[in-house]
Amino acid sequence: MLDRETFGKRLRTARKEFGWTLARLAELSGVSITTISRAERGQLALGYENFAALGRALQMDMNAMFAGAGIQPAQLDGPVVTRAGKGVVYRGLSFAYEFLGTEVAGKQMSPVVGTVHARHIHGPEDFARHAGEEFAYVLSGEIDVHFDNGEVVRLARGDSLYFDSRIGHAYVSVSRQLAKIVGVTTSESSFMQSARAGDSGAARAVAPAKTKAKAKAKTTANAGSRRAAAPAPATVRRPATSRARAGAAPLARRK
Repeated sequence: MLDRETFGKRLRTARKEFGWTLARLAELSGVSITTISRAERGQLALGYENFAALGRALQMDMNAMFAGAGIQPAQLDGPVVTRAGKGVVYRGLSFAYEFLGTEVAGKQMSPVVGTVHARHIHGPEDFARHAGEEFAYVLSGEIDVHFDNGEVVRLARGDSLYFDSRIGHAYVSVSRQLAKIVGVTTSESSFMQSARAGDSGAARAVAPAKTKAKAKAKTTANAGSRRAAAPAPATVRRPATSRARAGAAPLARRK
């Protein structure tokens, strides 16, 4: 069990190593000064969104934040086994997390066994948002997964859900006993970033092309209008008397 005091000391140590004030960390993470201060003193348990934001700002690997006492996470160089009940447990605001495989630093995904303590949604602050994707599989009980767009998905034992974790989401136990789930979160991979950047780039490329096409069409239309509006060249007609005189002169010369 990772108690609040130990977790708070890790946060404070990481902040001091950067030489940052509470205000500076709050600015970089988006977490309030009061919340950080109380968390560092072990007076407040953090939800996923807050400790993930602090971890990113402090450049702390999630596994370093929640590693067991005396364990220094290292790069993955072989299979890692977490025995039943031996994960690192952290009791958050509405969720008890048992972090698995915390011996490995720099994992592409963070697996947990979670117990959902929340029974109600109290307000917008209950919704977590973080980069990447999330997967949940219900081991026991039933849960409602609320999204900040108003959608609610009910999951029973054996059901699973996969979603974009940038969308605000919150878990609530609706069964008599608190529900237990397996959850996996991922960071936003370079592939995901490239795909989104590609979509944005394609949208940006289409817009100028449409603008150019419209401009060309407008230019063509204006040119056509100018041609239609321009008066036809005048036809010069010589008077009949002039034509007659012009034709009589050669006859006179032949005489």
